[in-house]
Amino acid sequence: MTSRLEADAGPRTCDEGLARAFAFLGKRWNGVLLGTLAGGPAGFAELTRALPGISESVLSDRLGELTRVGLVSRTVREGPPVGVSYQLTERGAALAPALRALARWAHENLPAPPAGGC
Repeated sequence: MTSRLEADAGPRTCDEGLARAFAFLGKRWNGVLLGTLAGGPAGFAELTRALPGISESVLSDRLGELTRVGLVSRTVREGPPVGVSYQLTERGAALAPALRALARWAHENLPAPPAGGC
């Protein structure tokens, strides 16, 4: 299927795939969380530290959502102590190049965020 970004003729229309992608990735923390997990598996506490400003309840919700749609996998490590690790699935890892490109574009074209990062 050709997206509107690839097509060069015909009436101007909204690219439905792009709209779906931004509706999902634009949901607060989803894209940033996927980008963070592109660096490799991480536990809940590590993700909390890596994403200043995200509450534990929102992080839990977003991880659950990303797991349900098949972009992130959740692995329970037997203890003691018992631990949980999250990592990108193959489908999630397929987004990494696009997320890196978006981050590069933002660094080059958007104003710097206020102190404190994310």
